[in-house]
Amino acid sequence: MPGLTKFPSFPANVPTHSLVVVDYQLLKAGHKDEIAKLWHAATHLGFWYLCNHGVDREVNAMFDVGAETLALPMSEKMKYEQGDDGDSFGYKAKGMIVTDLNGTRDTVEFLNIAQDDAVTWPQPTHRVYPSTVNARMNDVVIPFIQKSMAVNNTLLDIFERLLGLPRGSLAQLHAMDEPCGSEARVVKTPPNQSSAGIGAHTDFGTLTFLHNRLGGLQVMPPGSQDWLYVKPVPGYAICNIGDALAIFSGGVLRSNMHRVMPPPGEQSRYERYSVAFFTRPKNTVVLRPLAEKSRIIAEAAATNPREEYTSGATAGEWTARRIKKLRVKNRRGPETWYESKGTEHQSLRHTPETIRAAA
Repeated sequence: MPGLTKFPSFPANVPTHSLVVVDYQLLKAGHKDEIAKLWHAATHLGFWYLCNHGVDREVNAMFDVGAETLALPMSEKMKYEQGDDGDSFGYKAKGMIVTDLNGTRDTVEFLNIAQDDAVTWPQPTHRVYPSTVNARMNDVVIPFIQKSMAVNNTLLDIFERLLGLPRGSLAQLHAMDEPCGSEARVVKTPPNQSSAGIGAHTDFGTLTFLHNRLGGLQVMPPGSQDWLYVKPVPGYAICNIGDALAIFSGGVLRSNMHRVMPPPGEQSRYERYSVAFFTRPKNTVVLRPLAEKSRIIAEAAATNPREEYTSGATAGEWTARRIKKLRVKNRRGPETWYESKGTEHQSLRHTPETIRAAA
C-alpha cells in the first residue's frame, strides 16, 4: 500500500518551479497578506501549495483505497470503464488516451468518483463503482469529497470577492441542485516509465486540489517553453486554477499548462499514486466571462477576447469534448489533439515551436 512505503527523496539536481505557499487556516481567518499571496499565485502561474488544509487523514486513506482498487484484476476494473463518448466518471485503463499530437499513448490508469454519486450515496446518480470503493464510501470517500469541497469553496469565495462579483455568484454556478462534473480521482503510474503519463493540458474545471507523494507533475511557466517539476511537499496540497474559472474571470485567473511525467531520479523505480479533487460547474452552465457582474472581469474580457472565452459551450460539453477527443479510438490525426484543447489552445497553435512544446 502507498501509505506503508518509504520513498527516496526528490532529487536536488532536476529543474523545479517553486510555488507560493498559502496557509489555508490564515485564508479562512481573513489574513490580508495570505489572501494577497493567493491572488498573486492565481493570477500569475495559476498554481500554489496549500498547507494546513486539514484533509490529511482523508487523503492518506484515499491513497489506500486507490491502491486497493487499482490492484483489482483488469477484468474487474473494466466493468467500470469510462468508454469513448466523453464520460469522465469511472475507470480509465492505461493506454486509452493520447498524450501528444503524434498519438503517443498514456501510461497511467485512474478511477474517477463523481461528487454527485457521493452526495446521493447509496443511490447512484451517474454510475456504480468497484466493491473496494463501496466498502470505504462512508468512512473515506465521502469525507474526502466533503472536506475537499469545503476547501475549494473557501477559495472560490475569496476569488469571488477579489474579482468584484456579487456574493454567491460563483457558488450558484456550482450549486448541487443539478448534476456537475466534480469528482475525486486516484491515479496510478507504473514504475520505470520513460514517456508522459498525462500529456500537456489545462484542467477542465474550476479548481484542482491535488496530493502527491512522488514527483512527476511539471508546469510550463508563462512565457517559457521549459517544463519544470513541482516538488511534492509532505502535508502540502498543490492547487491550481482550471479552464472554467479562467473563463469566468475573463482571463484574470490563469489556467496554466501542466503535464505528468515519470518521477525523477530514484523515485522512478516506484509506483506513483496521486489523489485529486476537481471542482467543476454544473453541467448546464455556459462558460463565458461574467462581465455583466464585475467591472474587473468586463475590462479583462474586453482586452482578451479569446474564442475559447466565447465558445458558448456548457461546462458539460467542454469536459466531454476534451475527454472524448483524447481517447485513442476517436483519434483521426494531429487535428484531434488540437480539438481536445482548452484555454491553452491559442498557445498551442500551428507553429514549429509550439508543436514541439506540446509534443
